[in-house]
Amino acid sequence: MIDDATMAARLDRLTNAIAAGGIDAAAIVPGANFYFLTGANFHLMERPTVLFVTRDGARHAVIPLLEKARWQALAPDVETEYWQDSEGFEAAFERVAKRLACARLGVEGQRMRVFEGEVLRRTFGNTLVVDAHADISTMRLCKDEAELALMRRAVEISEAALASTIAWAEIGMNETQVKAKLLAEMLDQGAEGIAFDPIVLAGAASADPHGVPNEERRLAAGGALLIDFGASFAGYNADITRTFFVGQPSDRHRDIYHAVLAANARGRATCAPGLTLHQLDELVTAELAASGFGDMIVHKTGHGLGLDVHEAPQVMIGNHQVLEPGMVITIEPGLYSNGEIGIRIEDDVVVTDEGSVSLTSFERDITVIGG
Repeated sequence: MIDDATMAARLDRLTNAIAAGGIDAAAIVPGANFYFLTGANFHLMERPTVLFVTRDGARHAVIPLLEKARWQALAPDVETEYWQDSEGFEAAFERVAKRLACARLGVEGQRMRVFEGEVLRRTFGNTLVVDAHADISTMRLCKDEAELALMRRAVEISEAALASTIAWAEIGMNETQVKAKLLAEMLDQGAEGIAFDPIVLAGAASADPHGVPNEERRLAAGGALLIDFGASFAGYNADITRTFFVGQPSDRHRDIYHAVLAANARGRATCAPGLTLHQLDELVTAELAASGFGDMIVHKTGHGLGLDVHEAPQVMIGNHQVLEPGMVITIEPGLYSNGEIGIRIEDDVVVTDEGSVSLTSFERDITVIGG
């Protein structure tokens, strides 16, 4: 349950953001922003569920009748139109539209489906429905201490699970076995869910940044084992990647690993308020390029992290947004040689007043596993 003071502060963040973006009201569908503003963990489904917030802070909602009891317990002060399946939802949206009478209605362009968008366009008449995802997302850019505490717990769970998993892993095991062990360990350590389906890739498969584990590929001596995963706790996510070696790596693979490690260290050392996301990506990428393996760079340095695994801000060339205290980002440089090896080292970093602190602390030096 989100306390009243926190809820009011979050609402202020949103109203300031939409006012700055020239939006009269925002329409929010179930997801991270909906949860952030209400504490309601609803899901996108065939029944449209929308929260409306005006720039003066008034809140309205269209909610399916079967969710009434839960919604009233969480958001008793929201002026709500309920609808049931036998009646349809169109009239509920029309009633809200008459009350709001706004000229520009902002929606989450990366979240709202065409389904809800068309309902809004039909029922809000001459209102201009616009993509305000960037404006709306600013309310979650900087995490408060309560949010950071939940993220630290998600990281603690994740790192404990990873330690148990790699201590257990042996040559000959397949990727899905390692994934299953990791999932079980996260739940045993107290995870309330997972941030995303874990990526567990052995040998040459590690060169696919978002590869899918399978039963055919096995841990083999001299190969890499890349694990990208995270636990979820109270809605907040960890996102960690470590690359291990099954038996001793070759000199070339050591060199590639050390290049990624140096870039990761550079990113963590230079991340600080006042630096732009463009500059941070540029510094980390330059470190990778200077290693002599520049042709193996395939992705940006990182992304924002919180209620969503990938959220604003993006750590990439061209994003000139300035880092601010409270932002949490990943720093995850990687090098990938198709058919040979992929190495990524990912940490979750919070920007502070003076610099930054890594929420993740799992061993970064070369680690040999598998006996």
